[in-house]
Amino acid sequence: MARVLIVEDQKKHLESLQRGLEAEGYEVVTAATGDEGYRAAVTQAVDAVVLDLMLPGRHGLDVLRDLRDGGFTKPVLILTALDAVEERVQGLDSGANDYLVKPFAFAELLARLRALLRRELKERELLLRADNLEMDLVARRVSRGGLALDLTRREFELLEYLLGHKNEVVTRDMIAQEVWKEPTGSMTRIIDVYINSLRKKVEQPGRAPLIQTVRGVGYALRDGS
Repeated sequence: MARVLIVEDQKKHLESLQRGLEAEGYEVVTAATGDEGYRAAVTQAVDAVVLDLMLPGRHGLDVLRDLRDGGFTKPVLILTALDAVEERVQGLDSGANDYLVKPFAFAELLARLRALLRRELKERELLLRADNLEMDLVARRVSRGGLALDLTRREFELLEYLLGHKNEVVTRDMIAQEVWKEPTGSMTRIIDVYINSLRKKVEQPGRAPLIQTVRGVGYALRDGS
């Protein structure tokens, strides 16, 4: 399930949103100030942001602009007051994907969040390939040379990440943040174990290895075709 960052300074509102989203199966990261929200967005590998505008310290619009200027591409849903038409316009112009007017029904927030996440998925390539390896993201099937591969959920996510960065070197820190949703590189041993497990299922005798170790850096999935 997706990981959502909520940036909201009203404690009761923040806790209510967190409980509601977690009950729906989302992973939730929280922040109570603009500065905390910005740091969380750039370090926590989140899939979407629910951003209040009236925040202590850095205003929500400033957070949004700084994130977009820094290359942050994940969907952002801003929360705004009923009469703040100008802020809604500024938010959309600053890179927000949608807005929700306070007070709002939690069911509406869920619906808007689902729509944003679906839209992002549709914009991604849904069929990934390297050599004779193929991954169907919609059906969640992986095959090589026409033969289906039985991958665990984590192996699937790891392979999806490697295919999404085909012919690029990715570090263990990048994998920890993007696949395991961990902010630090403390998972080196676990990542290596999963890479070895994935190799046993993906590689084929007589063909060049797809998943290659880049000594001292990380891994690269090279297209052998």
